[in-house]
Amino acid sequence: MIKHLILAASAMAALMLPAGAEGQGSAVADGFVKVGADGRFYVSDSLYRFAGTNFWYGPILASDGPGGDRLRLDRELDRMQRLGINNLRILAGAEGPAGLPHHLYPALQTAPGVYDERLLEGLDYFISCLEERGMKAVVYLNNAWEWSGGYGSYLQWCGHGQAPVPGIDGYREYVEHVKDFVLSDSARAMAIKHAEFMVGRRNTVTGRHYSESPAIMAWQIANEPRAFSDEGKEALYCWIRDTAKAIKRIDPNHLVSTGSEGKYGCETDIDLWRRIHELPEIDYAVIHLWPTNWGWASRDNVEAHVEDACRMSDRYIDEHIAAIDSCGKTIVIEEFGYPRDGMALSPESAVTARDRYYSHIFDRLIGDSRISGVNFWGWNGEARPSGNMWSNGAPYTCDPPHEPQGLYGVYDCDATTLRLLPSMSVK
Repeated sequence: MIKHLILAASAMAALMLPAGAEGQGSAVADGFVKVGADGRFYVSDSLYRFAGTNFWYGPILASDGPGGDRLRLDRELDRMQRLGINNLRILAGAEGPAGLPHHLYPALQTAPGVYDERLLEGLDYFISCLEERGMKAVVYLNNAWEWSGGYGSYLQWCGHGQAPVPGIDGYREYVEHVKDFVLSDSARAMAIKHAEFMVGRRNTVTGRHYSESPAIMAWQIANEPRAFSDEGKEALYCWIRDTAKAIKRIDPNHLVSTGSEGKYGCETDIDLWRRIHELPEIDYAVIHLWPTNWGWASRDNVEAHVEDACRMSDRYIDEHIAAIDSCGKTIVIEEFGYPRDGMALSPESAVTARDRYYSHIFDRLIGDSRISGVNFWGWNGEARPSGNMWSNGAPYTCDPPHEPQGLYGVYDCDATTLRLLPSMSVK
């Protein structure tokens, strides 16, 4: 019955909107996240702040093809909603051929402009599920890292050969290869074409264009877009600018964000990060926080170093707030994570250090009006990995295929962590 009501509303909404590929959905309905004159988020006239999560694999669960499990999807969404988690950061889909090591399967785009329709319809279904529940998603359209294809796939399609795998061939070898993405006119253009295709899609479940869905909070250029070289910094700026402009031409209703880690995603150049987020087409600023990945907390004893992680995270947050303050944009900490005690992977292992770190980040959200949202990394939910590393057919967790399963993801049995979640619904 709910789906029928959505379809009926969609048909009526379509009559009110101008035809044409560009600017679909220029009449904005209630429920869309907008930026107010004060730079903060609003839904209608209500301030919108959130404590959400990363759930990149949600659209795969929503498909009726390989990896699909709509019953699990419903359980996960209902579980998160009961906890007050209503903002989800997701991946539109992966790129590249099957069978690559440390790579997500299945892929949405298997060749330039060639899409798995089952996964497209999975994203349609996922968005419709969010609409029914009043939940919202940030949808990222590309990835700098190998686990979903991203930069490496576009370069391969443009004749640069197959990208090295960092966990096998070496991190420096990977960086040396993918630094050419932002320097390649053809790779950047191909990625922009993909973004335009996704943003302009009509949902096969609701009958509405994506531009008309209040379940989408924002389109995001990429997961952790980087230049990967000083030579590519200006090219990174231009690619983000051009992609954001392309998205806004097709969909003026939704926000656009970058997916940046902060200065660590800009070759440690805080001024580049500031310039990118001052672009008029970029609606808010984002950063990520990875204390153990960035050496702020030793992996040898994550419990003993959690206070160092909190202190260094505060310093990083404050530096970025100060950098963006002059243009009045709000900031979202859209990725943060901390390992289980002893770097353990088992759902039964202790999470005392993680709980301390999560509590600190949630306190920053509650106590600082300049921060409008946080998304912890990430939601493992009911999944129980069958091994330390992901393989095709294993349950999806938010720990991506190139990382140990359970390292950062939060399980539904992590009761002490989940009790820390603040209530940050629309105020």
